[in-house]
Amino acid sequence: MDKFADDLDTLMGRLMFDCSPEELCKMQYLERRLIELRERNLLKINHSVMELIVAKYLVRDGYDVELEHTIDSGLNCDVYATKGEGVTIIEVETGYVPPAHALDPLDYVKARIASKISRYSNHCHKFLLAAPPHYIMPIPLFFTLSPRQREVGDLSVIKRYCDMYYTSPPVSLEEIMNSRIHGVEIIDVDTASLRELDPEQYIALTELWYL
Repeated sequence: MDKFADDLDTLMGRLMFDCSPEELCKMQYLERRLIELRERNLLKINHSVMELIVAKYLVRDGYDVELEHTIDSGLNCDVYATKGEGVTIIEVETGYVPPAHALDPLDYVKARIASKISRYSNHCHKFLLAAPPHYIMPIPLFFTLSPRQREVGDLSVIKRYCDMYYTSPPVSLEEIMNSRIHGVEIIDVDTASLRELDPEQYIALTELWYL
């Protein structure tokens, strides 16, 4: 626990040098939230530091931010941000694959990414995935297209992936068809910096890895 808190304090020192007193207050609240959850053994440090970096840039942009926010029963999101009447949800991905999927890691990751976009983007106006530069997410181009441009065959593939590991509750065809990803954030933990890309741009940069 002491190491977790010390690491967050170190990160806060990198993040806070250019923040106003009001922004600092908001960030300290978020840090305390993460420490409280860690005390209940609900968080890991690598995930938490990325959430805090994402939160800093949202706070700087005038958002009110909550971490590990409950959207509805059984569904929690990593970063929940509001400004005016707009809601932004950001899910942070570390690339971790559990030992149970040691023999099917790519299918597991594809299912995880597809189901996250399908489940979370229906609860907000803007949905983004965030990941470190060393983890290349297999984001389907399907989720960047308008519903009229989407092929039934691609819909079936997305549904199959979602059903492989997420059945309680299952992701519906309607959720998949109405879902969309609006951006991808690249988190550089070493420099505590963030870069946002259009999803099409990210897919074009990474698709060769998943041929």
